Amino acid sequence: MGEFKVKLADNQEEVQRFMKYVLRDLRALDRMLEEDGWFETDPIRIGAEQELCLVDQQAKAWPRSMEILDKLKSKGAEGFTTEFAKFNLEINLEPLEFTGDCLSQMEENLQQKVDQVRAVTEEMGGEILLTGILPTIRKMDIDLKNMTPLQRYRALCQAIIRQRSEDFDLRIQGMDELLMKVDSPLLEACNTAYQVHLQVKPQEFVTRYNIAQLITAPVLAGSVGSPILFGKRLWNETRIALFQQSIDTRTVGDHLRESSPRVTFGNEWVQESILEIYQEDTARHRVMLSSEVEENVEKMLDEGTPPALHALQVHNGTVYRWNRPCYGITDGKAHLRIENRVLASGPTVTDEIANSAFWLGLMNKMDDYYPDVSERMDFDDARLNFVAASKMGLDTNFRWFGDKRINAVDLITEELLPIAREGLQEAGIDSDDITGYLDIINRRVFSGQTPSYWMLNNYARLMKENESKEHTLATITTAMIKNQKKGEPVHKWGRARAEDLKHWKPSSLIVEEFMTTDLFTVQKDDILEFVANLMDWQGIRHVPVEDDKKRLVGLVTMRMMFKEYSQAVNEGEEVMESVEEIMIDNPITIHPEASIIEAMEIMESQQIGCLPVVKNNRLVGIITEHNYMSIAARLLKVLHSNSNSDNESDDN
Repeated sequence: MGEFKVKLADNQEEVQRFMKYVLRDLRALDRMLEEDGWFETDPIRIGAEQELCLVDQQAKAWPRSMEILDKLKSKGAEGFTTEFAKFNLEINLEPLEFTGDCLSQMEENLQQKVDQVRAVTEEMGGEILLTGILPTIRKMDIDLKNMTPLQRYRALCQAIIRQRSEDFDLRIQGMDELLMKVDSPLLEACNTAYQVHLQVKPQEFVTRYNIAQLITAPVLAGSVGSPILFGKRLWNETRIALFQQSIDTRTVGDHLRESSPRVTFGNEWVQESILEIYQEDTARHRVMLSSEVEENVEKMLDEGTPPALHALQVHNGTVYRWNRPCYGITDGKAHLRIENRVLASGPTVTDEIANSAFWLGLMNKMDDYYPDVSERMDFDDARLNFVAASKMGLDTNFRWFGDKRINAVDLITEELLPIAREGLQEAGIDSDDITGYLDIINRRVFSGQTPSYWMLNNYARLMKENESKEHTLATITTAMIKNQKKGEPVHKWGRARAEDLKHWKPSSLIVEEFMTTDLFTVQKDDILEFVANLMDWQGIRHVPVEDDKKRLVGLVTMRMMFKEYSQAVNEGEEVMESVEEIMIDNPITIHPEASIIEAMEIMESQQIGCLPVVKNNRLVGIITEHNYMSIAARLLKVLHSNSNSDNESDDN
């Protein structure tokens, strides 16, 4: 879609007009598939797309992509383009023939591009990170002000908003639970992927596509890398759940009505050709975008020229299959590709190429072992495997052929890696590349240290050490950047260390990052005895008062409770019955996107011990003196660590 000038389909007439072009393209593709000679069958090529995150010195999202792209362009660098958000970039690699040293060549080409954008970003004061979801991403980062200011992104955003017509609840359940209301389609920009492409012959498309569906789950299980979103530990590959929900245009209706999301694994095995997929996606999903179509596909076919299928490409760009069918033109010849979209970006370029080698090897050989996938396994089992692997990673137990149940580690190491090795050998891949890349997969799986495991393990340890979620996530992010620069695959990564977070400045924090969100609240008609017990049980000094709709209506403090009970004892009176009789009405509040400095100034000037955090009239968190004491303690540790590092440098 990015290659074409697209716009929102503004009215029914425009939708109808563009749909005619889509149907015309489908007829043209059908004709090309029926006739000989339209599609390239030799050589077979592979390609890849690399998405990455831009971060500042505090390891936070850094929306500077347009300036970085301008600087790259001024240096003559090619292959870089925009993504949905200004804190992301994409690298497009030139295709390579799938043989010989193509894998190590792809790694060299990609690493060169990564180094180019890293050098420019560091010149401007930032860093880059290859990761499926930036651990430090904040809700304020997905504000539409951070959308890349290009027409195709505005059009896509408008189309999603129009079809959704309302805010929606993001719900993902994992080790923690994320439940939040979202009003921005830019939520999709939290996802960052590494996508690998394999060209396929038309006559082999059905077999290869079904194999791609079959192997998606085990390949994903061994590479999961996105376990944290907005500080919550969710799925091992949270991108899978997040991407589907972020651009879901469905609305809730009759529970018996089935409706397919635009992000999908699919509904059944393919039987006849690639055309089935395009037809289903056209049947299930309304046109969201349109474009000026100038090519006369019938005339081009009559003249022997393969058309770009412009309208079909635009519509296909708004339906996101995890294994996406692709049509393209190379050197005047049409070709078909399968794009694997399930792999998270990172954690290193070497890991990504190893993942590519595993997938490509299986794609090239799996059908010799399982030639009739659609006859031997229910599609629902393949889809269930995909969801399970997204959630559990290497802890997944797969449903395999012959009603067999097998764990991910055994399936990958004992069955799939040997098949992948044969597949790469048959493609003529250099033996050193085969051994080197597949050994990375084997060691990663055998050790159990996927990117997700490394992040979750360090998260648990760092939270025990400093009890600060914001500081922990920043430390993990900084450690990932450091390890990526070293280039060692993730199974060799050691502990994330707080000392590496040398540029951390508490003054740059916003309220959202350090407020307490695990709240204990009361309502105004609750009895004071309950409030007193609540404070005692939980060791808290401030209790917000909210109504049935989570709107803040008051605040009760421990000082107020002491005063009330003391007065009742001294004067021989009855203690007030309800919260409403003693609470502070309309307490001073703060917005989650305000700075820590602003919060501190309010608390100091007003001489108050806590600040409820409110957004859209709803209570979302609270700040107390304890939060500031925690930040101050962490700052002192960082300063002490930096001082020791400087002294060691002087001694050397």
